[in-house]
Amino acid sequence: MGAMERAVRRRLGFTAVAMAITCGGVLAEAAPAVGTAAAWWATATSAPTAYVANLMGNTVTPISTATNKPAAAIKVGDYPASIAITPNGQTAYVADAQSGTVTPISTATNKAAAAIKVGDYPVAIAVTPNGQTAYVANLASNTVTPIAVATSRPGKPISVGGLPAAIAITPNGRTAYVLNEGGTVTPISTATNQPGKAINAGISPVRILMAPSGRTVYVLDSPVLPVAGTPAASNDGSVIPIATATNKRGKAITVGLGPTGFAITPNGSAIYVTNAASGTVTPIVTATSTAGQPISVGNASPLFVAIAPNGKTAYVANVGPDFQGTVTPIATATNKPAAAIKVGIYPVAIAITPNGRTVYVANSTSDTVTPISTATGKAGNAIPVGQDPTSIAITP
Repeated sequence: MGAMERAVRRRLGFTAVAMAITCGGVLAEAAPAVGTAAAWWATATSAPTAYVANLMGNTVTPISTATNKPAAAIKVGDYPASIAITPNGQTAYVADAQSGTVTPISTATNKAAAAIKVGDYPVAIAVTPNGQTAYVANLASNTVTPIAVATSRPGKPISVGGLPAAIAITPNGRTAYVLNEGGTVTPISTATNQPGKAINAGISPVRILMAPSGRTVYVLDSPVLPVAGTPAASNDGSVIPIATATNKRGKAITVGLGPTGFAITPNGSAIYVTNAASGTVTPIVTATSTAGQPISVGNASPLFVAIAPNGKTAYVANVGPDFQGTVTPIATATNKPAAAIKVGIYPVAIAITPNGRTVYVANSTSDTVTPISTATGKAGNAIPVGQDPTSIAITP
């Protein structure tokens, strides 16, 4: 495994989990056969579509959220690491890490257009709220490439910090914040595509998210696990708030060990952080920047979290012994976890439909996606996709 692949895997939580649990034997799940999808697809176009990027399969699988049936896989570039959809839902952009390209997919036809050349090892992509520009983080070239959505033409690469790996854009679309795993965040003016002064973002930042108000951007800092002779607290992860009005960072909020993911409620009142090495989820009250009592998810390492559109439930994807996956629903009103829901092996991505009815979980080792009904808390039949599904994006 090369350095760039390790960097992508780290973003997916593989490193944190490997250190947090004992690796056991992994049993491959048999995927049901996939039949032709043409008939049902014509009747399901009004429902949102979930697009699943299959990292090792070099494909994207569309799934109808009306039927939970997959359509034919769409060929993209090598190592599709992430996927983003334009606000109007017309185009899905896929960052092809090893190819150094971005592949646009028409959601009306599920056809891929010509790949757009960007920088070396693109791993993340974000689209401005007005749908005019897609920004692509190129991990190996320390640049961000802006792409004009109307023409699919890339602009001049923007120099940022070391190892840019994630992007968050303010709701007004004026600034794109780029997380650099080298330890900084670079603000970019979308009007000029000029980078601002780098902001210190901790020891080992891994993720970034924007508050719904746009007033604060949050960085998840995930230092290495405890080293002999050092205080345990010094190895805790943290969430670092940055005020977008001044680009000044606030005091870090301590969470648990080996955090890999976080999400914010739609009203911006709380953040939930998954601590893979601690086996807990840390709730944070954003008004006071204080961490609450850690929430245990049992004998498992929580990797990622998604919050329902109504803000009432946080859904946490966990990896347990032998990499068996579960999802733990947490009531945000009480921070009490419900019974874990069994999914596939090694879940590494989770997304929720805009109407909040279904949670989709990508199981990387099973090569499946598990749908969960939020009304019943029950998992549906596993949906076969491509090899190593690692990213999900759902149309509006």
